[in-house]
Amino acid sequence: MTERSGPVGFPGVGRTLIVIPTYNEAENLPGLLRRLRGAVPSAEILVVDDASPDGTGELADGMAAADPGVHVLHRPGKNGLGAAYVAGFRWAAQRGFDAVVEMDADGSHAPEELHRLLEAARHADVVLGSRWVRGARVVNWPWHRLLLSRAGNLYTRLALGMPVSDATGGFRVYRLAALAGLDLGSVASQGYSFQVELAWRAHQAGLRVVEVPITFAEREHGASKMSPTIIGEALWRVTQWGAHDRRMAIRRALHGTPTGQVRWP
Repeated sequence: MTERSGPVGFPGVGRTLIVIPTYNEAENLPGLLRRLRGAVPSAEILVVDDASPDGTGELADGMAAADPGVHVLHRPGKNGLGAAYVAGFRWAAQRGFDAVVEMDADGSHAPEELHRLLEAARHADVVLGSRWVRGARVVNWPWHRLLLSRAGNLYTRLALGMPVSDATGGFRVYRLAALAGLDLGSVASQGYSFQVELAWRAHQAGLRVVEVPITFAEREHGASKMSPTIIGEALWRVTQWGAHDRRMAIRRALHGTPTGQVRWP
């Protein structure tokens, strides 16, 4: 089959793929893809659909057939956010992309702000779209979600010693060369903990991580995928990683293990 010609890449970053995991996002996806193609036409899009029963995958297929900059990866069932992103990252690496973008399908991340993250990626390995740095805004979020996010990020900073204001956010840019050194095959996290784990691994590896303020808005259509299970997983994993970090620090102090040696639990 002949390859279709598509976008050629973001200046200073290279071929860029926006990875969007979906499950029952038929109401949000068409508008989001149209806005993305208008806002950053130099980037390509990969929809990773987990067999959505509402027809999201079929909608994505239709848009991909009409636009060479849109692609679809179908997975056989709902297998978690982290696994969907890892599948998307591997798809990008196999096709020679230089950078990947993480982005939610629910409209909470504004496509019109993506160019600022990509501009920051010209001089960074990882760019985090942050809700909790100066200049950021959070719109229409209920107070309990605000409290949960603030408290979760504070706990993450204290537990992991990671100087990141928003480690749980899902609007990001990664250089593929940087991701290649983070051993994605051993990542088992989902939800918030997946975002935290990749940020932590990047920090531990000494990568250049920067935060860019964004405007985050509550979804207008569909149901949130947040659940007590996802929150519990994030709390448990961050606690586990923090304890692991402290054990490794003690071992280095007692036995002289090289500082750059990182072993994952």
